[in-house]
Amino acid sequence: MKLPKGGSDPATDGPAVSERPEDERPPLRLMITYGVQHILALYAGVITPPLIMAAAVGLDPVETGLIISAALLVSGLMTLIQTLGVWRFGMRMPLVIGASFIPVTAMTAIGESSGLPAVFGAAIVAGLFGVLIAPVMASLIRFFPPVVTGSVITVVGLSLIPVAVGWITDNSENNIPTGTGLLLGGGTLLIILVLSKVLRGVWGRASILLGLVLGTLLAAALGEVDFAAVGEGAVFSLPTPFHFGQPEFQVAAIITMCIMMVVILSEGMADILAVSSVVGSKVDGRRLADGLRADALTAVVGPLLNSFPGSTFSQNIGLIALNKVKSRYVVATGAVLLVAMGLFPILGRVVAMIPSPVLGGAGLVLFGSVAAAGIQTLAKVEYEDNQNLVIVAVSLGFGVLSIAAPDFFSGFPEWATMILHSGIVTATASALVLNVFFNVLGGGAERRRAEPAPVD
Repeated sequence: MKLPKGGSDPATDGPAVSERPEDERPPLRLMITYGVQHILALYAGVITPPLIMAAAVGLDPVETGLIISAALLVSGLMTLIQTLGVWRFGMRMPLVIGASFIPVTAMTAIGESSGLPAVFGAAIVAGLFGVLIAPVMASLIRFFPPVVTGSVITVVGLSLIPVAVGWITDNSENNIPTGTGLLLGGGTLLIILVLSKVLRGVWGRASILLGLVLGTLLAAALGEVDFAAVGEGAVFSLPTPFHFGQPEFQVAAIITMCIMMVVILSEGMADILAVSSVVGSKVDGRRLADGLRADALTAVVGPLLNSFPGSTFSQNIGLIALNKVKSRYVVATGAVLLVAMGLFPILGRVVAMIPSPVLGGAGLVLFGSVAAAGIQTLAKVEYEDNQNLVIVAVSLGFGVLSIAAPDFFSGFPEWATMILHSGIVTATASALVLNVFFNVLGGGAERRRAEPAPVD
């Protein structure tokens, strides 16, 4: 409901809504309440990528807690930039930035072969690359229609499913879970499904986080939780830049992460346009570029503080649509809470003690929801009188190659193997090329629809 200037909102006893819905400022008590809701909706998504990376490179619980805290801190800092804006960085919309799922598979491959310094070095270069190309990406939005972004996001989710399976089996050689692992993974999944059924609103969206808590309690009852590491290390700590060593810059890793950055920015465009539609605020090319710069900057700032590239999250878009609170200052308040949480490594160590099978049960839902978001995007695609079905089919096929046959590209040169090993890279490249070939060159489907029907 739009209010006249100088009026007040009877629902909040706050000031009148400004001309732009996102500039409304509810009372502080409501900003805190709604800000906490945003944190509940996205917390599991923020901590999952660092958990995957910690397992991939074999970090101990203390170091795992450190990168989880770093992910929370960077998420809070970059969300403040995205919501409040700093020069040409930040959309000034109710958008949340968190650790991105998109580069996880590529970072895992880099980390397993070369360590975290190589991951951080490649991420920094990719972030700078992203800052430079953000205006270009904003102007080339027509090359990233839903048929491209939907295909890529679907592959992102599918490529992460094996990670969840590995957690349930505790990464055993034969990939067969123990009885306890199966009980914990299946039990956590069942808890999440039941909570999703019985809970409503923001608590329903927090069912994954609550499932992790209850699954860990179940594991504790079975004697599968080690509480000793929680007390190790500092309770409060300022981040130590480059804790894991100076960044290393490897050409193949850099190329891979730059491709990942293109995907991150394309997903960011989709999320920015989605939230602008929900909020009801106009977005032009310049404003879109400002939002993309903030996404890309996360890949530069993150490694400095021992975290990873981030992207605009879609989790909070549904929350905005549900509670109709469109204020960017509400999300900024939640970001302040994230920063505070990031300064307490003990919270990260609490998360790190969650048993692997419990994470796996939640991961099936969390990673599956990423693929489902891609499918939801693909449902918006027009498939009549065009070759979009072919684009989706080939892109998904290339995307799952490395999942179905991890050694498929092993015969290629080492630098090419590292790049092509990520199904997200192959899916993105094929979707972009095929979309240009079928839908852009020569006018594509639009030209065919404009042609008169043949006369019998």
